[in-house]
This record gives sequence, structure tokens and C-alpha cells, in this order.
Amino acid sequence: MDFTIRALKRYLSSGAGRLLCFAIVVMSIAAVPPLSFAHGLAGERFFPTTFAVDDPFISDEFSILVDHIKKPGDEPNKSTEINIDASKRIVPDFGVTIHEAWQHLGSDGDGSAHGWENLDLGAKWQFLTDPKHEMILSVGTDVEIGGTGAHQVSDSFSHINPTFFFGKGLGDLPESVKYIRPFAITGAIGTSFPTRSKNVIFNDDGSTDIQRNSTTLNWGFTVQYSLMYLQSFVKDIGLGAPFNRMIIVTEFPMQTNLSRDNKGLTTGTVNPGVVWAGKFMELGIAAQIPVNSQTGKNVGVLGLIHFFVDDLFPKSIGGPIFH
Repeated sequence: MDFTIRALKRYLSSGAGRLLCFAIVVMSIAAVPPLSFAHGLAGERFFPTTFAVDDPFISDEFSILVDHIKKPGDEPNKSTEINIDASKRIVPDFGVTIHEAWQHLGSDGDGSAHGWENLDLGAKWQFLTDPKHEMILSVGTDVEIGGTGAHQVSDSFSHINPTFFFGKGLGDLPESVKYIRPFAITGAIGTSFPTRSKNVIFNDDGSTDIQRNSTTLNWGFTVQYSLMYLQSFVKDIGLGAPFNRMIIVTEFPMQTNLSRDNKGLTTGTVNPGVVWAGKFMELGIAAQIPVNSQTGKNVGVLGLIHFFVDDLFPKSIGGPIFH
């Protein structure tokens, strides 16, 4: 069994293994019929895909997110990540996800590191969709498979991440506060468990150091104001393109250490930005502002390109495999 797991990790860390994983996702979605009420809809509310806080819904979609920020350290690293995400519904309310990222770390001193990060596979169940109250609730788990990425930018051990997701629009508020109704919140809360508690580091002088691998509470939420909702369901204030398709978003992705070392330490960013949502795709841009010195001192940027596969290919790959 141990030999089989090691062989699987070696294969997934290869280029052929990564291509196979993406090919399985693509090939498994062929020749399925369309489904109404696809991505991010609860009644009149459209929940967009955001940047760093995961969606409360499951759908057929494909995203590319570029993340650039200067991270703290003895020699601060300029980190650029290209994140690739795909999700596929198996049945209308349950689907699978796959995540991969390429990272480049360039220090202010000498040297740099780059390569593919560990492959991440997951599943999500959207167990509640309440159109009247514009609410979506989901649960899911993903596994970052250790040893499948380049050792310069990834861990040799795995992380298991069970998560609860939620989304709630305020469209059920009374007419007397109608300009608040375009607001919505989404969020996610979960725990990341490493499969190895510590690493032994061998120094050049023959001594060893122990590096603890922390269990963390990953939590975050978004506050959204939909100009689309305002125009369509509250009052037409005469916004023209492209503003009539925009959603103003501020994210708060956070991480709190639960382990002995640095227990209670919280890091994260505030990400103010805007998303434009068309019929077939989303475009978005946001800043990353660190919440404390442990997170960093420099502002980063996030750029999103997101495709609605269910709308692009409604008669073929854009729907659940089973009804």
C-alpha cells in the first residue's frame, strides 16, 4: 500500500499526471444536458465567484486567478501565483473540484524559486438553496496531496481541509430599506489538518531543527453590493455598460493558528475589488491589503478570469452528469 501511494504521488507530480487529472475532469463532462439555475443563483440573487474566499455553490466553471504580493521574511519574497481551478457537477447539487497553481518566488537578495504547487482535489455538496431568502449553504472537503508539487514551493506532506460555506442576499428586506437589498455576504469556515505534525531539518553543521506543521482555522467572508441587482430588482438608476453588470466586493480571508507554536496568531488580508459579470464569463480585479505585520506590509493585487462552462456549453459539457 505504501509503495502504491508513493508511486501515485510521483505520477501526479509529473507533467503527464497533471494533464491526466485535468483531462479526466474535461472528458467526464461530455454529452450531458443543460440544467436551469446553474452557477451561483438563489432566487433573484446572483452570487459571483470571488477572489480568495471560496464560493458557496457548486457549478460547472473554470477560473484563472493571478495573485501577486510581496511576502514578509528575512528576505521578503515577491510571490506571483497563477491559480487554475475547475469544478464539475456530478449531480445537480454535488460536484468535484480540482486546483493547481504555478508559483514564482523572487527574493530581494540572490536566487529565486518557481514550480507547480501540490495538486488539490475536492468535493462539495450544496445541501440548501432557498430562493425566497436568497440563501445557499454547502459543505465540502479538499485534499492538498503532498509531494505532487515542486519541493521549492510546496510541502512533502498533505493537508485535509473540511469546510462549511454560506451565501445570503438581503433581497428579502422590506421596501423601506430598498437600497440595502443589493447587499449580500458569502463566507467559508474550515480547518486545515496537516498529515505530518513536524519536519526534521538537517543543518550544514550536522545539527537538526524541528519545524512544526500547524493546524489552522481558515475563515473568511465577503461583503458584496450588486449594481446588477440594484438595476434589475430595486430601481433602474440609469447605469450604462459596463457598470450595470458590476458587483462591488470586499473580501476578508483569514487564517488562525490552532497549534502550540503561535497559537491564536491570525493573518490575512482585506481585498477590496470589483467584478464584472457577463453572460459567459466574469472579470475581476482587487487589491490585497495585509491586516497586520505578520501578514506583511505591502499591498498586492488579484486578477480573475472566470468562465461559466454551464452557459458556454449548455448542450454538451455544461451540466451535471447525472440528474
